[in-house]
Amino acid sequence: MPPRGPRTVIVGGGLAGLAAAVALAERGVGVTVLESRPRLGGRASSFVDKATGTQIDNCQHVSLGCCTNFQHFCRTLGLSDLFRTERELYFIGRDSVVNRLAAGALPAPLHLAAAFARTSYLSVRDLLAIGRGMRALASARRSKTHADDDFATWLERHRQPQSAVERFWTPVLVSSLSETLDRIDVASARKVFVDGFLANRDGWQVQIPTVPLDALYGARLTSWLAARGASVRLQAGVDRLVMEGGRAVGVVLRTGETVAAEQVIVAVPHWLVVDLLPPECRNHDLAKVSELESAPISSVHLWFDRPILFPPTLNRSKSGDAESRPVELPHAVLIDRLSQWIFNRDTLHTRDTATLQNSQEPQKSEQGHNYQVIISASRNIASNTQQEVIDQVVRELADVFPQTDQAVLLHARLVTEHRAVFSVRPGADACRPSQQSPIPNVQLAGDWTRTGWPSTMEGAVRSGFLAAQNVLGLLGRPETVLQPDLPVAPLARLLMGLEKRARIKP
Repeated sequence: MPPRGPRTVIVGGGLAGLAAAVALAERGVGVTVLESRPRLGGRASSFVDKATGTQIDNCQHVSLGCCTNFQHFCRTLGLSDLFRTERELYFIGRDSVVNRLAAGALPAPLHLAAAFARTSYLSVRDLLAIGRGMRALASARRSKTHADDDFATWLERHRQPQSAVERFWTPVLVSSLSETLDRIDVASARKVFVDGFLANRDGWQVQIPTVPLDALYGARLTSWLAARGASVRLQAGVDRLVMEGGRAVGVVLRTGETVAAEQVIVAVPHWLVVDLLPPECRNHDLAKVSELESAPISSVHLWFDRPILFPPTLNRSKSGDAESRPVELPHAVLIDRLSQWIFNRDTLHTRDTATLQNSQEPQKSEQGHNYQVIISASRNIASNTQQEVIDQVVRELADVFPQTDQAVLLHARLVTEHRAVFSVRPGADACRPSQQSPIPNVQLAGDWTRTGWPSTMEGAVRSGFLAAQNVLGLLGRPETVLQPDLPVAPLARLLMGLEKRARIKP
């Protein structure tokens, strides 16, 4: 049945706005999404590299098993089959040994213990210190004493060796939070390790899109919304809200058109939100959002004339059969290097982006084999030229993957998302507003709002669900939209002092 009555206008078609739209449309609430760009997805976007004709992502976006609301969002829209779940991760240190991270038979929080114990680039001293640090982090709570500490200071206080900091804490947190340890608050670091590694044996599993991001948030999503009476308008930038009697009654587009609304959800980046709201909101606590800082993420896209992700330890079959083909890695985490993650897009992108049909054959560019190298918290390369960064990345790949020296680099480009995430620096949480704005019928959505999560796809979706929850309450239809976290394993509660959580609804 088509929705009736005045609509909820959602300003912004990124993940937060889309999550709010999906939650409301699913419940029969009329929705209009206004997006200033010619596509949906916000920072989760793709573009065509003109030199190769390949559609590439501005940055590799991945989810984790602990991201329950993002998974619910994808299941609702029928997008779950467009993700590949990695139950093995490959870590490669300076010794070029491939370390396979996979869960063993033990329950959480011990499910990854055996894999970490075999890690070639961590000493016994490192492992013992990391174990102590994880236990201390799990038992940590927000406190006035250490609320302003950065995580580098926390690690020093807990006597973590420099080798453990550089080879364990740094790779995990910089790739997860896109910030350096001296700019990460303890609560955000705890969130990563507790939810990702300790609480539940599935929380760490990485889920990678098998299509470019524009295809992920494209036809399926818009068709689903249209079937439920939701309207999506692209290239419809909003200039301001229309106010009457202390309430929003609509929005004015940059073209001068007015769109009426009963409820409004403002789901734009944090640096844009204050300018859309009326002047009286600038004297509210909401103004603190302008104090949030951003962090960059860079991607180096490479096209070689042949596959390269064959590390020495995987070059030969166990049987020694000369006809056996070596197995190319789908991804790798590189330790103690500028290059942090490398993704094999030939292997991972196994979908025809036009038809989104199942395919067992990798979708290779006619211009060669495509790889994406991620450099999170990439301020340190700001003074380098694009060619200098590319040259360093290729040298690092050659150190680990010998085939790189024999391969011809056909094309390369560096892409930097300068405002990829907000910085989870100490004190940032105080700048994050709730979803309820100072205006009764205006909600805020975005990973920068107060969600309990750092700047992630999960945080964005949670904010949209929370904003939709508020709208439903104002419409006299209170309902819980937010999904529960993964349950905490009993042994994790016993050994780590973690609190019990509600189970996910089937």
